[in-house]
Amino acid sequence: MSQLVSDTELSPAQEIAALVERSRKAQAQIENYTQEQVDALIRAMVWAVAKPGVAEKIAQFTVDETQLGNYDGKFLKISRKTRATLMDIIDDKSVGILEEDKERNIIKIAKPVGVIGALAPSTNPEATPVIKAIHAVKGRNSIIVAPHPRAKLTNKMICDLMREAIVAMGAPADLVIGIDTPSLDKTNELMKQCDRILATGGGAMVTAAYSSGTPALGVGVGNAVITVDETADLDDAAEKIRISKTLDLAASCSSDNSVVLVDKIYDQMLAKLEGKGGYVVNAAEKDKLQHTIWHDGHLNTAIVAQPATKIAEMAGIDLPEGKTFFIVPETGYGPDHPFSGEKLSVVMALYRVKDIDEAILKTNQIQSYQGQGHSCGIYSNSDENILKLANATKTSRVMVNQPQAASNSGNLWNGMRQTFSLGCGSWGGNGTNNNISWRDLINETWVSKPLAVTKTIPSDEELFGKDIIEKFDN
Repeated sequence: MSQLVSDTELSPAQEIAALVERSRKAQAQIENYTQEQVDALIRAMVWAVAKPGVAEKIAQFTVDETQLGNYDGKFLKISRKTRATLMDIIDDKSVGILEEDKERNIIKIAKPVGVIGALAPSTNPEATPVIKAIHAVKGRNSIIVAPHPRAKLTNKMICDLMREAIVAMGAPADLVIGIDTPSLDKTNELMKQCDRILATGGGAMVTAAYSSGTPALGVGVGNAVITVDETADLDDAAEKIRISKTLDLAASCSSDNSVVLVDKIYDQMLAKLEGKGGYVVNAAEKDKLQHTIWHDGHLNTAIVAQPATKIAEMAGIDLPEGKTFFIVPETGYGPDHPFSGEKLSVVMALYRVKDIDEAILKTNQIQSYQGQGHSCGIYSNSDENILKLANATKTSRVMVNQPQAASNSGNLWNGMRQTFSLGCGSWGGNGTNNNISWRDLINETWVSKPLAVTKTIPSDEELFGKDIIEKFDN
């Protein structure tokens, strides 16, 4: 079912206003849906895009249109990630009374927000609209998706499939609307006119979302730093780092950007990474790679989510057969050491440190440049080291013995919420640390009844303590 709106005589503001009006009418029709009706809708939405035969077409179409990532990565996202996200939320209660706090005599009731304005990046355009849409509808909202221009046809294909499924379930198609001919002006208008923004994209777009005047849920810059300590299972760590570094050709902002090895296992672990397809560049190759990945201090979009062979060809590097990612020895961090930043490519910086304490210091240094608040990881069998790193780093997520890119947004082997929207807290300029889900896309009404027994303020000695009282009485 098409959602086309003629924009021949409409300004961006007028076109978006027309879409928002349609979206509001659709949302009003499901405002009083039961939990069963809501859950049937999101089941149908996911099945429409993830069912056998369709998922394969979407994966290939996405690669063909965007020229980013690879078929295997796209297929995993549209087929497996969408199913995992549905499984993660399908049994959640999102309609009516959510919680009863008997101790405080408070009842929390879920209410929809209204129209969600969602931004979808070119690097994850296949599953992002689906995941955001089912989180929105789970909260009885409607959603308008603004895609990156590079993925506009992929977005239209996916939104149209979800719309057809929604109609088949007896609900209005306009619960999901995609902007067919996206532009910066239209995206900015959507952010002004919707009720809540769910922004996934570049830093500039997330900043624009927070500046729009509309309540926004944004994400921070990714730049995952992964530590391997002397207690780790090195074979397991090497394989999982390979998986994370090459998944969808590092289109994810959660891909391992820097790997920090403690001195005791450095040589052994490096050899294992090389055995998994890592290619260690020499000084001359590092210089060539740097001038290929960055142009005038900015990331060269031509290398984003591309195969190692293509990047090597662009850089004039003779890449041996079987090598699938680059390993760049590094010592510094910050603008003068660009490999310490996010690369969105199958390129990782490698650091050698003395011990876990220096690994923590290095992680904080690297992420003070880019990626603070997003995530880091550690391969270790020492709870002491794991908690030491978690306590001392400014990060919202610490993945332990897991492939970072496949894990911090939720996966079957961990308990993280399934999403593609990762809040980074105040460290990353965000309002939340959450793995953003439907619970962030609702309003909650708190019903407060009188307590059975009224609280009483204790005596000063009980409340303040003798030490405080005597200290200030002197």
